[in-house]
Amino acid sequence: METVAVPVPHGRLTPSDQQEFDAIAETCARLAGAGTSGELGVLIAEVTLSYSVFELQVIGGHLRREVAALPSPYREAIGPHFTAQIFGAHHHLLMMHRSGEFQRMQTPLADPVLFAGYLAMIPASCLRSNDERPGVSGHLRTPRHRLFYYLMTGFMMFVLGRPGHPVGMPFPGGFFVKEEGRRFLCPIREKEKDLPSSICNFCPAEQIEGM
Repeated sequence: METVAVPVPHGRLTPSDQQEFDAIAETCARLAGAGTSGELGVLIAEVTLSYSVFELQVIGGHLRREVAALPSPYREAIGPHFTAQIFGAHHHLLMMHRSGEFQRMQTPLADPVLFAGYLAMIPASCLRSNDERPGVSGHLRTPRHRLFYYLMTGFMMFVLGRPGHPVGMPFPGGFFVKEEGRRFLCPIREKEKDLPSSICNFCPAEQIEGM
């Protein structure tokens, strides 16, 4: 597994923020020990099980409020995909963990260098404010809640090899994430290169040509 060098956030951290940063960095170091997709699935599941029902309810509540603030009809179109991105992935992860499916997944991680970069990005990104991080949904109000987002998208991208944004997820302009055979095509894959915290920089989807 590639060594994970975790960048420190800009500016002086409060003692509380430093504690959060160190805890998230420790979690990422633990995930870095995975060599196969199955090992990574187990490690992500173990971290995810530390989230209480109350924490999940809080995340879900903020998600519903965020969707409700969107204009119609985009609100109705994207709402189910936001839910699938976070809680659909969560349900799938725990189902696979409890069935023992991860133990049968012995394929090495497809891109250890890319995965190491993903882990290195997470701790500082979790501490940035929502205003500084337009690439991450606003419902993730605390560093630990933001970590949950990265755990779920990391599971989809690096364990299952699927896009961080679910297939069918719509974007303004009438475009959406597509699946064609073994390829995934996205209208915004190359649009967020300047946002270090964006999951798009690590996604297996390809940019839709001509967009």
